[in-house]
Amino acid sequence: MKNKLVFALMLCITGVKFNFAQEQQPNILWVLTDDHRYDAINAFNKMLHGREHSELGYVESPQADKLTEMGTTFINTYCQAAGCAPSRTSMHSGRYPFRSGVYEFEYYNNNAEHCEPYLPEQMESLGYQTVHIGKLGVRIKTIKNGKAVPHKLYQTDISFKQLRKDGLTGWGKDWFYEMDGKKLDTPLKSMEFFVTENGEFEYISERLENEFPKYKGSAEKAMKKYELLKLYNKKKGPQTPFSSPILAGVSSRKAGKTRDGYYSSIFEDFLKNENTKFKAGSRTFDGVDTSKPLFCHIGYDFPHTPVLPPASYRDRFKKHTYKVPGFDKSELKTMSAQQKKQVMSSYTDHFTDKEKQDMIQDYYAFCAYGDDLVGQAVDDFIAYSEKNKQPWMVMYVVGDHGWKLNDHGSVSKFTPWEIDTHNPIIVVSSDKKKFPAGKVVRDYTEFVDIAPTILSAGGADLKSEKFQYLDGLDMADVAAGKSPKRDYIIGEAHAVTGPRAFIRTKDYVFSMQSRPNKTRGKDMEWALNASYEDLDSALYDTKKDPHEVNNLAFNKKYQKIAEKMKKKLINIVLGDNRVEVGWGKGGNVTGTKIYRSNFAPGAHDYKLKL
Repeated sequence: MKNKLVFALMLCITGVKFNFAQEQQPNILWVLTDDHRYDAINAFNKMLHGREHSELGYVESPQADKLTEMGTTFINTYCQAAGCAPSRTSMHSGRYPFRSGVYEFEYYNNNAEHCEPYLPEQMESLGYQTVHIGKLGVRIKTIKNGKAVPHKLYQTDISFKQLRKDGLTGWGKDWFYEMDGKKLDTPLKSMEFFVTENGEFEYISERLENEFPKYKGSAEKAMKKYELLKLYNKKKGPQTPFSSPILAGVSSRKAGKTRDGYYSSIFEDFLKNENTKFKAGSRTFDGVDTSKPLFCHIGYDFPHTPVLPPASYRDRFKKHTYKVPGFDKSELKTMSAQQKKQVMSSYTDHFTDKEKQDMIQDYYAFCAYGDDLVGQAVDDFIAYSEKNKQPWMVMYVVGDHGWKLNDHGSVSKFTPWEIDTHNPIIVVSSDKKKFPAGKVVRDYTEFVDIAPTILSAGGADLKSEKFQYLDGLDMADVAAGKSPKRDYIIGEAHAVTGPRAFIRTKDYVFSMQSRPNKTRGKDMEWALNASYEDLDSALYDTKKDPHEVNNLAFNKKYQKIAEKMKKKLINIVLGDNRVEVGWGKGGNVTGTKIYRSNFAPGAHDYKLKL
């Protein structure tokens, strides 16, 4: 009993809750996919729309469907920014973009006075072994001796950067400083390559073909061999082998031997090599430490471009014909200028019928392949935990944001539309009281809830001073009805569209230009005085217009609703402890300057009556 009291005292000092009935901290696996549409999951389609598959057609997700039966699904979860880097920062920091100051793909440093420890750092302080495998997308640095250097968030980081150089992938992109043993005067920047089943590299680079005659025509051969469809602009002519990104094609490798496949198999090796080392490619890593609870984050790349499902999956999905999202160009007449900018930059409605089918078939085939890999990782994790008689929790975040498949006439993301921002979360736990099996939570949740949920599960006392910077809620409390009920969700992103914020309720979504430009710290209250037209407003009635096609922002019948949502949004994202940061350029974050705006403190209260 004395030892238990000492242990409890130590946990209290570090901000960990203690319960004699369950003093063992659970192992936690956090799985995240990339550019993943919610309608690629059958169970989500049933929960949201009462149909077996996507509105577009056949999808396959037996592993995710099984997890929804095993745990609790937060079906109305939305991301804070429909771009990889700002979205992943909101998850890792537990803060809205307007509180972290990270709005797009900028590098940033943890030395800034408003910064707080990130999720894996807090988990480490709670006694966890922290591990990351795959894509991270958190562009954080630290300043040491006056220089900006990469900051290591996880104790063990097994990233794709080295794995692709080792050939543990089907596709990659890298900077090459030498070719065929010859050092280059200037590197070949971001050169694409495929890795064959025999481990041979095949390159796609216009410059490579110009400088090395032996590679002449190699890109064209790869285009035909892998049946690639790339994004192309009709005005500039047909696609070329050097167009980007890849929207459809077949992987150069079999299932399990792609980059995502290696993430799952490396995780398996990590768990098998208890208290010893193991190799992944050319590097050696420590296996799982059985003396500590485990916090592992796997960042899968699928179904992000390049969309290259293995042939075994691709062939199966080629048998299905899909309903292509329709696009009427009259939508452009009322579309906000910022959203139109994104649509035109990734426009696909000029694709042929076959190209559109290929794009959709291969996307859902890629999702089905990834579903099996997620299932493999989750099964291995649960088996490890139960073998060692340890409690466990799995959080599956389905996409850092969504992806368009000719929705609104384009591909890509970056907009506040439903298809870009709606990303449900599944939580499965050995503690069925916290996360009951088969439960569906329809209250709003947000990506800022991820960090506090994981921290609380790990034993953190979220009421303590050390965690007051967190913007999110513990999803266990949301599931139990113990948290404030949100009338709305909010977000803001600056990539591609330019600065744009949004607020969504159960019936409407309103978005607007939040800043006059991307200059940080200047004219922070611009939106308070800007005209309604200058705000580039967009309002959609999601009950009557679920695909968000008809912009009603300038419809007189909806002016009162638009005005209330505009006022609430401005007060929150611009006036409730907003932070903007001049992080520096090109990764040099040594001259960080912080700017604040706080003209409406407390505006973010979860309440909005329309």
